[in-house]
Amino acid sequence: MVTLSISEVAIRSGLSVDTLRYYEKIGLIDAVPRALNGQRRYREEDLRWIDFLLRLRATGMGIADMQRYARLRREGQTLASVVPRREMLETHAAALALQIASLQENLSLLHSKIATYQQMEASLSSGPH
Repeated sequence: MVTLSISEVAIRSGLSVDTLRYYEKIGLIDAVPRALNGQRRYREEDLRWIDFLLRLRATGMGIADMQRYARLRREGQTLASVVPRREMLETHAAALALQIASLQENLSLLHSKIATYQQMEASLSSGPH
């Protein structure tokens, strides 16, 4: 089984070593197994979890919700854990979909404005100077 040091995980994930330690301290990441010398040794499943956390952050999920999700995940595959995790993700996905729709609307407006300025430029450059 291949394991990685905290420095290797920091490089791979884009998180700082301090952030990885902080995530472990606040319960976002489970306690990472350590080598005989005390150095953290991250496993593949740790890396997959960190990647998922990064995706949640990238989509705007707050730390408190991520902590709640992590606590529920630790409870394992029980209805008391799976149902609220699914509901959390559904709620987050719905909010994200609204945000994307709003961004699309704003982007459409910007494209319209850009087209207007392009037409103005063409008209001004072809007319008398």
